[in-house]
Amino acid sequence: MPLALLALAIGAFGIGTTEFVIMGLLPEVAADFQVSIPTAGFLVTGYALGVVLGAPLMTVLGTKVTRKRMLMLLMGLFVIGNVVSATAPVFGVMLAGRVIASLAHGAFFGIGSVVAADLVAPHKKAGAIAMMFTGLTVANVVGVPLGTYIGQSVGWRATFFAVAALGVIGLLGVAKLVPEQPRAQGVRLRHELAAFRNVQVLLAMAMTVLGFGGVFAAITYITPMMTEIAGYSTSSVTWLLVLFGLGMVGGNLLGGKFADRHLMPLLYVSLGALAVVLSLFTLTAHDKIAAAVTVFLIGALGFATVPPLQKRVLDQAAGAPTLASAVNIGAFNLGNALSAWLGGIVIAAGLGYTAPNWVGAVLAASALVLAVVSSTLERRTAAGSRPLTTPAPEPAAVPAARS
Repeated sequence: MPLALLALAIGAFGIGTTEFVIMGLLPEVAADFQVSIPTAGFLVTGYALGVVLGAPLMTVLGTKVTRKRMLMLLMGLFVIGNVVSATAPVFGVMLAGRVIASLAHGAFFGIGSVVAADLVAPHKKAGAIAMMFTGLTVANVVGVPLGTYIGQSVGWRATFFAVAALGVIGLLGVAKLVPEQPRAQGVRLRHELAAFRNVQVLLAMAMTVLGFGGVFAAITYITPMMTEIAGYSTSSVTWLLVLFGLGMVGGNLLGGKFADRHLMPLLYVSLGALAVVLSLFTLTAHDKIAAAVTVFLIGALGFATVPPLQKRVLDQAAGAPTLASAVNIGAFNLGNALSAWLGGIVIAAGLGYTAPNWVGAVLAASALVLAVVSSTLERRTAAGSRPLTTPAPEPAAVPAARS
């Protein structure tokens, strides 16, 4: 794998850290700005919505520059957003800083996926994409716990300064290691938008929303589930999230390894198994060991879908993949927001803290159905493009009579 993928992974590590670390620092931020915890929660919601909106917006704005230059600009925007958050005098300014940083998220992963895929041979594209996303998964194992510890020990502002420093390292890495790829000639915005007329692209994005949404339906409410149902102490939730992150790392690497050769079968297995495991979580959540194993499996199966889904979009939007790739990153966050909302509804309805697991199972099963539909349509299209009959062979030449 090219060394340039390391620079992309460092940027992904910083982005993943700033996305999730706020969840562990909400009490400190709320106390500092004298707002309620639900109000401080807008720092999570605002970031997610910024990713959804920023992915297409920033990608469209970047169509006039090379991909390397756009990646550098996005990392610069990410650094600015985190510095604004770290120095915010009031809550509104910090929220603005979170939104600024989130605008870089979707476009960085979307453009970065295209760059990563172009750096390697065709049969290694999914592995290269997975290598970049490894930075995001490792952030949940190392960056988020470490950032939470720094924030609780030194102050939450120090965490965001540290994340901004990671962004600077990522920016320098992109500048030094990522090769200057010429801007695609003849590809304009209308070409990028044309990809969304492809039903396979839309199906892949729907699978992203539903499949990854299944993961976050459960994980969003893991703290009350583990403390109230499994019997863990509040302090144990941190290492449970690390366990979830380890599952993400393993699943992401396995997904990248097999997606290049068996993309659709991998989706069938991972989405089907995810639906089953989420269903079982309603039972395993009542036992500490079984619950911990299930949390790991959810992380592994959920992130095993990321490289194949991203590669699926790139393959189906071939010729103008940048915007579609970035929008698919936004689809992951849209799935997060949708599943968290649905999970909150079933808890508010009095169905208990394990009820979001059923929501996640239904979402994952729905994604599996879409995967089967997508594959069936693809086979029918391929069959329809083949000639119904084979042309008759040319008659053999009659040898000339000898004199």
